Amino acid sequence: MSVHSVESNGARIPLVGLGTWDLRGRTCARMVEAALGLGYRHIDTAAMYGNEEAVGEGFRASGLPRDQVFITTKVWQSDLAPRDFERSTRDSLKKLKLPFVDLLLIHWPNRNIPLAGTIAALCKMKREGLTRHVGVSNFTVALVEEAIAVATEPLVTNQIECHVYLDQSKVRAACRRHNISLTAYSPIARGRVRSDAVLSRVGKSYGKTAAQISLRYLVQQGIVVIPRTSDVGRLKENFDLFDFVLSPAHMQEIAALGGPQGRIVEWSGTPDWD
Repeated sequence: MSVHSVESNGARIPLVGLGTWDLRGRTCARMVEAALGLGYRHIDTAAMYGNEEAVGEGFRASGLPRDQVFITTKVWQSDLAPRDFERSTRDSLKKLKLPFVDLLLIHWPNRNIPLAGTIAALCKMKREGLTRHVGVSNFTVALVEEAIAVATEPLVTNQIECHVYLDQSKVRAACRRHNISLTAYSPIARGRVRSDAVLSRVGKSYGKTAAQISLRYLVQQGIVVIPRTSDVGRLKENFDLFDFVLSPAHMQEIAALGGPQGRIVEWSGTPDWD
């Protein structure tokens, strides 16, 4: 089976993944197993989600070989001091019951902990084989540049809120300069796109839903998407994005929906660091 992916500083990241924020226990494990059964090859979790055990359980239930599934986890902002960072990483692997993850991210920046020390700890985890690749999440343009300046291993993604209503062109340009991919969380704006008149109208041209149009808009630009759902039917809908291409006119029309004030996720970070 062909997996649509993006390449970034040595990493090959599947373009569509399952986000697992707010999924717990058996529901989480069932969704991970179902997603992998449908063809997903990318699962996103985090220490803060409290579901790494369930994600690992779902992966094992799928019966897939370890090298066929790209698994991401993240270290929370309270654990960014170097010793805490290493402990959190090892705890995550223990919960996942895996010897390594494919991608380890700093979940949110923390202005009270020096970034250089956190980046050093992140890079150490790669050198020690606990993760194949490293990256960041919720980093502003300034923080991306600061991280690049001190990193001793290539950063492969910046995972940020990204959807049709939020213009992230500045962060995207900063990442592109360093060949860092963007991973979009909340790519369907927590369901808001489903009632959007423009997206629904465009969708009728392709026989697709508004959610599929909003996701295709991102992946067509090489942006990784990790929509979260607890509905098996929606799993398939969110994955069926590669049998059509949006026209340049439709891409332009959808781009006009976005603006700098379109954020829907409350920041735990420091937006004033821009």
